[in-house]
Amino acid sequence: MEKVLCEGTTICYAEQGKGEPIILLHGFCGSSSYWDEVVPLLSQSYRCIVPDLRGHGRSDAPLGAYTIDQMANDVLKLQEQLDIPKAAWFGHSLGGYLTLSAVQRHPERLTAFGLIHSTAYADTEEGKEKRNKAVSTIQTEGITTFVDGLVPRLFAPEHVESLSNQVLKVKEIGYKTPPQGAVGTSLAMRERSDRRDVLSASTLPTLLVAGEQDQAVPPARTFTTDRAGVTQVTISEVGHMSLFEAPEQLAHAILAFLQQNIQQ
Repeated sequence: MEKVLCEGTTICYAEQGKGEPIILLHGFCGSSSYWDEVVPLLSQSYRCIVPDLRGHGRSDAPLGAYTIDQMANDVLKLQEQLDIPKAAWFGHSLGGYLTLSAVQRHPERLTAFGLIHSTAYADTEEGKEKRNKAVSTIQTEGITTFVDGLVPRLFAPEHVESLSNQVLKVKEIGYKTPPQGAVGTSLAMRERSDRRDVLSASTLPTLLVAGEQDQAVPPARTFTTDRAGVTQVTISEVGHMSLFEAPEQLAHAILAFLQQNIQQ
C-alpha cells in the first residue's frame, strides 16, 4: 500500500486501474480489503483509490474521539495530495457518513457520490446507547470479542452459514482494527449530524444502494430522497455486506451509475 501524511496522520491507500478517479470508502472495523472483490471489476474502467480510514487497517489510529468531518478531511487531503481535483466517492456504511460530510462542505471536490448500505440519518438515542456499549465492550473485552459479536449481524441470516468463508474474512479484517481506532470511530458515529437535508439538496448525481435484508441500515433509512439525479438500487437477498455477499451485483450497480453520469 501507498501512504500519505494528512494533517499529521498517516493514511494508507491502495490504487488500481486508470480512467476517471473513484474513491471507495469502507465501513466500521473494516479496511480497504472490504473492496477486494469489487475493485477488480471497477478498475477495468476507472482509477480506484481505496484508503484505510483513520483508526483502521494500516492507517494511523490516534487516541481519543474522532469526528466524521475529521475523517472525511483525511480523504479530502489524500485526494489533494494525489492531485485529483474531483472524484466520485462511494462510501460503505461509515464511509457513507464521510461522503455526506464531504458533499456538505466541499461539493466542488466531487463529481458524483454513492451511499452503500449507509444513511443520512443521525444515530437515534438507542443507536447512541449502542455506540456506548460498543466502546465499553472494546475497552473491557477486547476487539476480537466485539468483532465476533458484530460481524454475523451484518450478513443476511442465511448467509452466515452459506458464506462462512466471507464472514470469517470480515472478522479477520476486523480483528486488525486498533482498539483505540474502533473506540474513536464509535464516538464519531455517535455524534454525527443528520444530513438528510444535504442528501436531498445536493445537485450531484447520487447512487443509493440498500440490501433487502440489511438489519443494520434497513432500505427505508437509505432511501430518504427520490430527488432528480438519484438512482436507487436494492440488492435482493443480501444484508449489510453486498461487497462480500453479492460483489458482482454491487459492481454492476456502480458501473451502470458511473457510465450514465460520469463522462470518461
